[in-house]
Amino acid sequence: MPMPTPSRSSPPLSRAALLALAVTALAACGESAKLPSEAGFGPTPQLPPPNKTAIPTVKIAPAIGWAEGQRPVPAEGMAVTAFADKLDHPRWVYVLPNGDVLVAESNAPPKPDDGKGIRGWIMKKVMKRAGAGTPSANRITLLRDANGDGVADQRSVFLKDLNSPFGMVLVGNDFYVAATDAVLRFPYQPGQTQITAAPQKVVDLPGGPLNHHWTKNIIASRDGSKLYVTVGSNSNVAEHGMDKEAGRAAIWEVDPRTGTHRIYASGLRNPNGMAWEPATGMLWTAVNERDEIGSDLVPDYITSVRDGGFYGWPYSYYGQHVDVRAKPPAPELVARAIVPDYAVGAHTASLGLAASSGNSLPARFSDGMFIGQHGSWNRRPLAGYKVIFVPFSQGRPNGAPFDVLTGFLDESGKARGRPVGVAIDKRGGLLVADDVGNTVWRVSGAK
Repeated sequence: MPMPTPSRSSPPLSRAALLALAVTALAACGESAKLPSEAGFGPTPQLPPPNKTAIPTVKIAPAIGWAEGQRPVPAEGMAVTAFADKLDHPRWVYVLPNGDVLVAESNAPPKPDDGKGIRGWIMKKVMKRAGAGTPSANRITLLRDANGDGVADQRSVFLKDLNSPFGMVLVGNDFYVAATDAVLRFPYQPGQTQITAAPQKVVDLPGGPLNHHWTKNIIASRDGSKLYVTVGSNSNVAEHGMDKEAGRAAIWEVDPRTGTHRIYASGLRNPNGMAWEPATGMLWTAVNERDEIGSDLVPDYITSVRDGGFYGWPYSYYGQHVDVRAKPPAPELVARAIVPDYAVGAHTASLGLAASSGNSLPARFSDGMFIGQHGSWNRRPLAGYKVIFVPFSQGRPNGAPFDVLTGFLDESGKARGRPVGVAIDKRGGLLVADDVGNTVWRVSGAK
């Protein structure tokens, strides 16, 4: 669709008017999904031929937040309350052993080399409209439910002046934060509500002025001897060159004592959530797949993570499905690309991942994984914008997913909220960070 242009007699358009025209033009262009959304779920999703268009599909759910008294809709037999509200872009949640809840209030750092040019400028404005354009609070807030009623009644700034913090993990008395450019360690004592000690840097992470996928998550091995850190790609499909992807699209294994590290698994375009599957002890991750080859491609996925495994990016997707945009090709890598375990829908932006262990929800949620789906911005129709549950049996996905928490989109397609991180709290409730609604929701069994 061509961009509307003013006549010779029209007054010059303002920058805001040009933006409105550009966004309108983009939103009116692009293709639509040909398959039902459920076709992109399960161990063997449908993968139609790529549909690369001259103008990428853009379908935005404008961020509006929650009106007074509104809340998401829980699945049958469950209830939802606001555990804490009036937060500043809460992205990730972590539960300490004493039940305190930590929430990373964070957004993208400055990335001057990401999205240059007219298209990049437009996409930055599109992301802002979708609720992703606010400055980062750069802090971790502690929330405490002292009376056990499912609502935080105390809060304090646990850590501040961080650089776009995201993942968090406690190992003994060492508290680790995955900021956008480094893993940091802080001393921690049980019950502490604020840390003022200076951080110790464990290891640098890929950051810099491009830093396309900025979120870095972290999880510890069961014995605490290793840390695993997610590092997303610096592009959609290596369009800036593979030299910009060093150490990226991967999960790192880090020795917290020395900072030495290695690539544990690679070819993962943008891994975020991680969880240990209790039956097998395997590490699982949630991965955002590539864009701009159609509304039906490529499904995001959750998968077990094999030591030394390669999962295709950028050269192929879902095993040996070659992406011809990746130059130069690498057939030897495509030949060993691992097929992910379970697709969770195209462009759903599946970020949060939590194993079901310890939850007190209805029995159908006893074995599996909870997934926070942040929601699409480049699929028609919209997808995600909810929390789902994938049932497992004997350590493997087993059956169709269930909706856990919906209602993040209103009837006109505007976003009241966007779920991100998920975690099980000490009393068995499911916590959900909502970075547009600025709330941490708590899902529990109905009274």
